Amino acid sequence: MYDEIFNEKDMITLQNILRLKKQSITTAESCTGGLIAHLITKIPNSSDIFNGAIVSYSNKIKHKELNVQNSTLENYGAVSLEVVSQMLEGTIKKFDADYAIAVSGIAGPGGGSLNKPVGTVVIGCIGPLNTREIDIYHFEGLREDVQIQAAKTGLKKILKFIQKTIDK
Repeated sequence: MYDEIFNEKDMITLQNILRLKKQSITTAESCTGGLIAHLITKIPNSSDIFNGAIVSYSNKIKHKELNVQNSTLENYGAVSLEVVSQMLEGTIKKFDADYAIAVSGIAGPGGGSLNKPVGTVVIGCIGPLNTREIDIYHFEGLREDVQIQAAKTGLKKILKFIQKTIDK
């Protein structure tokens, strides 16, 4: 499902690049509920590039486990560039990884608003030297469709991000 975004062959490419460079990846997931970590660990021997991840579904866990500031959550909301940026910082530090993906969004069917409708997902990547890319996406479909598109888009984003930063 949604293999045109990111598929098993892409995942093997991603993991082989990390292996070759002796680097690792982690994830901080909210609306995807651990799906990105699941997709990573579906590949045998992924433990040499993946130490762990966190599903920070609630704001309490975002704050407690990833050091997302309560003021950031209050001022911008969980689905924001600012919160995802802090999730990235928290997870890369927590799992001592070279790269991280962070995702926060509204998978639906409820929870949307005029400014942040259902399907709004913020996806970010961070790498060595604190380089990062964070973007807002709008996915269509039912809850599971939004979750899968968000997870695979996050993986596609980190693959391109790693390829770009390694080439420098």
